Amino acid sequence: MTGRAVQVPGRRHITSFAASVALLVAAAAPLAQAQAVRVGQIVVEGNRRVEDDTIRVFSGLEQGAVADTAELNAALQRLFDTGLFEDVSVTPAGGRVVIEVVENPTINFINYEGNQRLDDDALAEVVSLRARQPFSRARAEADAQAIQQLYAQSGRINATVVPKIIRLDDNRVNLVYEIREGAITEVQRISFVGNEAYSDRRLRRVIETGQAGLLSWLFTNDTYNQERLELDKQLLRDFYLDRGYVDFQVTAASAEFARERDAFFLTFRIDEGAQWDFGQMGVTVFAPGLNEAEFAALINVRPGETYSAKKLDRIVERMSFLAGQKGFAFVEVTPRVTRDVARGRVNIDFELIEGPRVFVERIDIRGNRETVDRVIRREFRVVEGDAFNARELREAEQRLRALGFFERVEVRVREGSAPGRAIITVDVEERPTGSLTFGAAYGSSEGITGTVSLSERNFLGRGQAISLELASGAESNVVSFRFVEPKVFDQNLSAGFTAFYREFEYDESSINTTRAGLQPFVGFPLSEDSRLSVRLRVSQDKIDVVDSAVSPILQREAGEEFSLGVGFTYTLDKRNSPIDPTAGFIFSLDQELNGLGGGPQYSKTTATARTYTSLFDEEVVLSAEVEGGALVSFNDESRFIDRFVLGGDSFRGFERGGLGPRDVCTACGGTGGTENVNDALGGNMFAVARLEATFPVGLPPDLGIYGGVFADVGSLWSLYDTAGASGTVDDSFNLRSSAGVSLFWDTAIGPLRFNFARPIVKESFDEEEFFRVTIDTRF
Repeated sequence: MTGRAVQVPGRRHITSFAASVALLVAAAAPLAQAQAVRVGQIVVEGNRRVEDDTIRVFSGLEQGAVADTAELNAALQRLFDTGLFEDVSVTPAGGRVVIEVVENPTINFINYEGNQRLDDDALAEVVSLRARQPFSRARAEADAQAIQQLYAQSGRINATVVPKIIRLDDNRVNLVYEIREGAITEVQRISFVGNEAYSDRRLRRVIETGQAGLLSWLFTNDTYNQERLELDKQLLRDFYLDRGYVDFQVTAASAEFARERDAFFLTFRIDEGAQWDFGQMGVTVFAPGLNEAEFAALINVRPGETYSAKKLDRIVERMSFLAGQKGFAFVEVTPRVTRDVARGRVNIDFELIEGPRVFVERIDIRGNRETVDRVIRREFRVVEGDAFNARELREAEQRLRALGFFERVEVRVREGSAPGRAIITVDVEERPTGSLTFGAAYGSSEGITGTVSLSERNFLGRGQAISLELASGAESNVVSFRFVEPKVFDQNLSAGFTAFYREFEYDESSINTTRAGLQPFVGFPLSEDSRLSVRLRVSQDKIDVVDSAVSPILQREAGEEFSLGVGFTYTLDKRNSPIDPTAGFIFSLDQELNGLGGGPQYSKTTATARTYTSLFDEEVVLSAEVEGGALVSFNDESRFIDRFVLGGDSFRGFERGGLGPRDVCTACGGTGGTENVNDALGGNMFAVARLEATFPVGLPPDLGIYGGVFADVGSLWSLYDTAGASGTVDDSFNLRSSAGVSLFWDTAIGPLRFNFARPIVKESFDEEEFFRVTIDTRF
């Protein structure tokens, strides 16, 4: 009486389970004819690794008991279910039961053949079988499916994996997974059905999945991924809810496989609903001891403003925090919404209700192989023993996603060891956090400058960021290393340092500058939207004269000096998106005080404010920026390396250093005064306003090409000492302006910008620049 599992080398064992059942039925046929027997003795034969007593226990048969046909069949089934045996027979004979087994072979080693896109280590992580373990056909098939799924996540839907064994002596086998990776299956087209307020082009900028394009071979966001599809649905919902579409729904998201099995067609069916505004806002307190007026003061939106889920969440967060400060840890803030259909408004009453007393028993974290638990735990505002807060868990989940360390984040809650206790489970799936960045900029005056940057955002799994940047061009060489600890002592406090070496050749000024130093810093938030960073800068600065015909002003400034300064940067960011803003504004103020330990003594201030708005369903984005700076010396002198320089990207239509104070003289420089002097000197003051509009140009959206128009107006002026100049230096406030057009190519590896500009108002000595291209590529 024998049940035999047959291994067929070179074939996919898709019907392995059915085959096992058939074998068991065949093995049970002789048993069906047997009579019930008393088990006088259980004899085990054929085993080499598994002990006799272990096999007897696995069988479930007991010596001295009476076993009928059904019990013998069950014993056979239990032995097969262990996965230890390739063949098993259970035979009653003369008051005995003989169990004869053929043990599964031992795996000698596991090999992968045909894999090029994924290395052996990546495949081994999803395979359960290991060398020196018993071979199991079912587990080998399951591992093959896991490898296929891993390939599917990287966009290779057509990958096939076939497990094969090579039999060796001493009941050993080599397990080989034969892999055919196949081609990448890309998302060829992304369509939206039901959208009226926003175009397909605009919505494609919202989701993470991208369409295949000319540079698809450099990135992976154009491959189909079911988990990414779920994220895209949430991103669409967040986008609409933040713009007043309270009833928005993604009714369906389907991926249609092309007949040739080489592409997906992704379709989102959506129901936008109507756009609503905020109406009347109030507070109702059901927790004795809390003052409604204190909480009503936290409502910072006015009736008539467009509804925004983000603004609503911030109000709820403020109220929850205030209730906690007053000792009401279990108060739940629930916005109750009623609709004023006639006016298109939603009236909201914030109800403060004392909820059930539930405490956090523990937080379990799973799936993090590289990232240490502490990096994940510190994104939670609650720890073991704190009051449970469902809203805080949702916000912690969003913060974890925002880190960019994980492909998937899921936070779940289950009942703990007793009523009133909750266990929080965090499941994550890590993603690569390193990047290699290439960039370039071209200007008619500076030529081509190329940059290479290596960065790691989750260094050693500790959540720390490091980066190394190398830039080189005809007129510059830069080396910079940066380290950032974003959560010092697990608090919302960042710290780090930048070590740098910067060398620039200013042909427009006949000098070279070198600055090498160290800049430690500390940063912390001041509010929900503002942040302050404080720094110390230690540097060795050098100015070299490289031409015999150079302005005497710059000659006086040549030399090497030590600089020690402190400074801060304040940022207030009210944009609706830091990556693709269409509304809001951002303001920054930078202040530096130098000369604490000798060297030049000055105060240098720079301020920038930029606002955004949009037209035509956010297809046309308008922006206006104002920037200004002032360098105030305490000893009435300044150096070129510290002064402001405009032109290039900072004032389009002019070369770098092409506007502002300039020492110009014909045949008055060099030995004997026979050479021409034409040196930009920079300025102690500057102010510039920039206006810009970006818009589609009618080309297919898949190309990612759009246009823009811009205008710049401003000036650079003020020097402390112009005595002894070769010519007449005009450092007064002279207004300049320029206008131009831009062409953007929003490629998957970064935005390329081509600027064509002409000065409108300029001085006779200014230097123009008609064309400039900036490339910021990443892959």
